[in-house]
Amino acid sequence: MASSKSENRSVLLAPSLLSADFFSLKESFEYMEEKGADWVHIDVMDGTFVPQITFGQPVVKALRPHSSLPFDVHLMVEHPETQLESFAAAGADYITVHWEATVHHHRVMAAIHQLGKKAGISIVPSIPVSAIEEILPYVDLVLVMTVNPGFGGQEFIPRAAEKISRLKKLREEHGYSYLISVDGGINTETARFVTDKGADILVSGSSFFSGSLVL
Repeated sequence: MASSKSENRSVLLAPSLLSADFFSLKESFEYMEEKGADWVHIDVMDGTFVPQITFGQPVVKALRPHSSLPFDVHLMVEHPETQLESFAAAGADYITVHWEATVHHHRVMAAIHQLGKKAGISIVPSIPVSAIEEILPYVDLVLVMTVNPGFGGQEFIPRAAEKISRLKKLREEHGYSYLISVDGGINTETARFVTDKGADILVSGSSFFSGSLVL
């Protein structure tokens, strides 16, 4: 079964709500807490930036009173700057936007901070770390996608995970404070692979909710 919180675990575990049982979300949250989740990862999809449509602000707002875990709301949407205030009001703790989905990254990070929330930037597998280097001093979280976003249960892309080492090195060289999160194809084997490279947060969906993830 999935690992519970442990003093020996050096990374944070963030189950992806995308793989939960939508008919029994209350039970899914109880399962997450029982199995040692540290955060809840909430994938918001608009059907444009990615093919599917998932959760909106009303769902986040409805879930918020029922969990004390931090909510990392991952906006896989076009023009995320138009959604920041409403998701902050709904109960997001971290708001993560895609580098590819907006133009004025500094402005978006500043807007998230002005709302009293932590700001995250995410990149799809085809985007190099060099693309986001100028924004790194202003972010609290970098989310490395190790699958192409849009669907759960995809196969892990090892080359995408190589970015973790680079992000860790830049953080050490410049004294940055962002956390490095990894999302996509995270199971027992790949979790160890990305943790060895320096990941701080593991986003896991299918493996976590199936009970097969061991950390």
